[in-house]
Amino acid sequence: MSTAISYKSPLHEMAQTTPTCLWNDSASVQELSYSIEHGAVGATCNPVIVLGVLKKEINAWKGRIQSLIREHPTATEDEIAWQLVREISAQAAALLKPIFDEQQGRNGRLSIQTDPRLFRDSDAILKQAIEFDQIAPNMIVKIPVTRAGITAIEEATYRGISINATVCFTLPQCIAVAEAVERGFKRREREGKEIATMGPVCTIMVGRLDDWLKVLLEKHNLSIDPGYLEWAGVAVFKKTYQIFKERGYRLRLLSAAFRNHMHWSELIGGEVIISPPYSWQVRFNSSDIEVRSRIDEPAASGMVEALLAKFPDFRRSYMEDGLSIEEFDSFGPTLRTLRQFVAACHDLDALVREFLLPNPDVT
Repeated sequence: MSTAISYKSPLHEMAQTTPTCLWNDSASVQELSYSIEHGAVGATCNPVIVLGVLKKEINAWKGRIQSLIREHPTATEDEIAWQLVREISAQAAALLKPIFDEQQGRNGRLSIQTDPRLFRDSDAILKQAIEFDQIAPNMIVKIPVTRAGITAIEEATYRGISINATVCFTLPQCIAVAEAVERGFKRREREGKEIATMGPVCTIMVGRLDDWLKVLLEKHNLSIDPGYLEWAGVAVFKKTYQIFKERGYRLRLLSAAFRNHMHWSELIGGEVIISPPYSWQVRFNSSDIEVRSRIDEPAASGMVEALLAKFPDFRRSYMEDGLSIEEFDSFGPTLRTLRQFVAACHDLDALVREFLLPNPDVT
């Protein structure tokens, strides 16, 4: 008599029964520990995440901030802030190291973001990527999919750095990333250098594309079934995944920026990564959504056709020739996301400033 296997949660079931991997969109030790318990094999850190960790866990970190200020008497608030990014990243990477060793580099990585203010300077991005790669053996470095970022992605890959392409929303961006990684791989292979333990990925910020179309809907007084707008990012992801499979690109897609359960459930079954924040993981794990493969089920043609007809920016996202590399930096979701990421850097600096320059008027 067979006994049904009991899984801890829907995400754990996905991780155990499909090729789809779970990563945690946070470097908080508490949140990452929960995620690993439910099958996670990777995690992410960036200034937005570090700011959130520090706000929630300030009592645990204020002593370290004060120590950094004493240890580096000439350091600016920005330099101290980025040291906190490094240390929180290293802490999370240590939790993932056993998975990294077991899976020989494919998973078990901590994804650390390069400074978003460098998005126009490929040399500066590469310099920081090289430094961040040395923080721990299981780092993966996030590089934005801007014009300069594409150059940095190829060069970082050639140097043996596993990259996570971020600030990415479209099929043309994903293709440019895949081709850059392939060029980097081929250069390494020609020189007899190892690539087997590298684990590059390309993120699609599915929810941020949906967000942008909703902005355009209001801005231009458009009318469309509102449910269609929840499928834009999913449609781009599914089409991109099929192209990646057909062409044999040697990097995986990652789904991020969650706005609804379809950013998880519709992508189950692919050799992809799902990277929800802790709050969405708790929500998914308490749901009754069936864990089954849906990645090869295309978005309904009627929805895609309506989105293509109503939104030129969806066409730019969905068609392979929709955007040139020169247009990546001026695309609406790119501008909105970089603005948020840069603002988070300033907010993180402001948090450190309260320790560096305490207000004398507050008793």
